[in-house]
Amino acid sequence: MGDDVKKPDKSTIIVHSGDMDKIYSALIVSNGALSMGMEASLFFTFWGLQRLQKGGLEKGPLSKMNFLGLGKWMINGRMKKANVVSLERLLNDFRELGGKVIACEMTMEIMGIDKKDLNQEIIDEYGAVGTYVNEARDSKITLFI
Repeated sequence: MGDDVKKPDKSTIIVHSGDMDKIYSALIVSNGALSMGMEASLFFTFWGLQRLQKGGLEKGPLSKMNFLGLGKWMINGRMKKANVVSLERLLNDFRELGGKVIACEMTMEIMGIDKKDLNQEIIDEYGAVGTYVNEARDSKITLFI
């Protein structure tokens, strides 16, 4: 009965890095996918998972030219002048558009992160590699950021 119903295309991104610019990239691509009618999932693991800690979203360094925080300060100033929205706004948009946030339980154990340390209202699911594989197996787009 439901076999002939076409499911929407899907995007799944592993968010491995906690670097500010890479978090921006993951959210911008995912929001683009959602706005084009796709489903989108973000699987946060290792340093990316640290950005899901309470108050941690904006705390990541730049991947290049961080210069002990000075580079990030300069980039933030340029982004403000260019009216680039905050990571918090991008994440809220992602959630409002139906995006799914998955937190890696194995990474939580390895890095000593407890669920109470995470911003639980933005996490849809906790899982491991099997959760990621199930998300990615039907995806047209898979990225590792």
